[in-house]
Amino acid sequence: MTRPHDLIAALADTAEPVPFALVRREGADHLDLFTGPVRTADRLADIPLPDGPSGPRTLALVPYRQIGERGFACVDDGMPLECLVIAEHHRIGLADALAALPDRPVVSTGAGFDIGDDEYAEIVGRVLAEEIGRGEGANFVIHRTLRASVQGPPVVAALAALRRLLLAERGAYWTFVVHTGTRILVGASPERHVSVDDGLVMMNPISGTFRHTGAAADRDALLRFLRDPKEVEELYMVLDEELKMMATVAEHGGQVIGPYLKEMSHLAHTEYLLAGRGSLDVREVLRETMFAPTVTGSPMENACRVIARHERTGRRYYAGVLALLGRDADGRQTLDAPILIRTAEISPAGELRVPVGATLVRHSTAVGEVAETHAKAAGVLAALGLGPDAAGPLPRSAGTTARSLAEDPEVRAALAARNGPLARFWLDQRTPGATALPGLTGRRALIVDGEDTFTGMLAHQLGALGLAVDRCDWRRPAPMDGYELVVVGPGPGDPGNLAEPKMAAMRTLLAGLLAAGRPTLAVCLGHQLLSGLLGLPLHRREAPYQGLQREVSVFGRSRRVGFYSTFTALAGADRVATAYGPVEVSRDAADGAVHALRGRGFAGVQFHPESVLSRDGMVVLADLLGHLLARPAWATHSSPERG
Repeated sequence: MTRPHDLIAALADTAEPVPFALVRREGADHLDLFTGPVRTADRLADIPLPDGPSGPRTLALVPYRQIGERGFACVDDGMPLECLVIAEHHRIGLADALAALPDRPVVSTGAGFDIGDDEYAEIVGRVLAEEIGRGEGANFVIHRTLRASVQGPPVVAALAALRRLLLAERGAYWTFVVHTGTRILVGASPERHVSVDDGLVMMNPISGTFRHTGAAADRDALLRFLRDPKEVEELYMVLDEELKMMATVAEHGGQVIGPYLKEMSHLAHTEYLLAGRGSLDVREVLRETMFAPTVTGSPMENACRVIARHERTGRRYYAGVLALLGRDADGRQTLDAPILIRTAEISPAGELRVPVGATLVRHSTAVGEVAETHAKAAGVLAALGLGPDAAGPLPRSAGTTARSLAEDPEVRAALAARNGPLARFWLDQRTPGATALPGLTGRRALIVDGEDTFTGMLAHQLGALGLAVDRCDWRRPAPMDGYELVVVGPGPGDPGNLAEPKMAAMRTLLAGLLAAGRPTLAVCLGHQLLSGLLGLPLHRREAPYQGLQREVSVFGRSRRVGFYSTFTALAGADRVATAYGPVEVSRDAADGAVHALRGRGFAGVQFHPESVLSRDGMVVLADLLGHLLARPAWATHSSPERG
């Protein structure tokens, strides 16, 4: 029987070791050692996943450039999709692994960021003003890379860094080294991107960064962090964005579980867990979820354009995923894929890269985001000899460490309070058919997507109300015949710029729908374009409504809803005459901003009824369907939020 020490020693002592991966998954008392040949693939669909006995088959290193498979923009740096085809699999106990891994300091020299603090702060300012401030999206992640040189054999340095991460970094989802022969990745990723097991699809949005020394986290400071509007809204936004993905890969969309406190050595995060049943090939699940909003932004397609504009260099493997594909005892596909963050890449020549990014939202400050990149790099840099180790934790009985603070009643209450204003539709388990409205079952609706996959969530909600729903892209509109309702959906951009092809096409589509008298619902961007057709002026807000929850009046009833917008229509009265007949307007009494409107055969809402921020979203949708499809409003039936 081969001893664990011999297995690891063979990796460290060989000048050119075979390709391998050493992985500790969250909570495991062992590490998995995978060895085998490395192949490259052009597409995710080409990742090998052969039939055979249960167990792992392939570990894939998915670079960021693979986002091109979805047709999204990226700076193509040519990084390959490498697949370690697993020929041998050994389990090594954690204690045995620690005893066998090199116990020596890692020496790295010449460290420095490719983008200095001042330049990074300038980029933050530009993104806030030019992108979020002009309606291009709610949040964006911009990265920079620390570069250095590792002294000595790179594989030995990576194994020594792994040992230090196993000892010092708590709370990681995966702690790992992967050596393919062309590169080494070593890291401690806090975040599951997506997993599939027994048909259950799970995602794990993490956001918000509380920095601490690792020894005596300040309880009062943590409570302030948990109540900070920026941190709360940042997590809500990535939650919405990953719910969009779950709407695509899970049959009834995802259920939201949490939030929780994710504790690590130098910082803590807040996180949710999303779960839903699905039947897609796991490689298709990977494709449909490229890549996490926590490392890109939202809406996703435009976030990729913004990243390409402001970063101007490729991301290599940063923001991609490691993906372990296999089969269970019944032959079903399995998947476990952490996000490639808090990860260093080392070349065979010892060139070291540690990429880190910060999430920019409307509340962001340049100084705060610069500090966040330093904090996120701290754990990996310490393991590579480029920073101090986090101080050791105090005894749990002291009740003052970041680890024990997660169990503090006030901390738990502060986390639970975050769910109070959210939509129960996404928080509760749902029984298919339980919320269907009489008379809607089987009636057909078409949603036109304006480059924001909020439309996937909207489809699930309309489906829960009884409609049969199809979606199409604005570039390829489907024939309207056979649909009793057309929903012109949300998307980024300036609705007043009719020279832009998307705006022109969607406005033309709306004009045709109104002329034909076809029942039409317009959401966010669709609502703005509809307002323009009706003759209402459009206005760019000085403070964007990105990820903002408000209590507003919608046709005489108070509704709590979520906004993702920079532009709004304005009206000076509650009723306006238009070329399409009289229109009833729900507007803000202070500035005339139009939150909703309805006329004969059409309606529009500036907010997102499908958002997790829209506590009353299902009620609003039901009332609007009653108006558009000539049936009683929801108020005459049981509440859809109780499904």
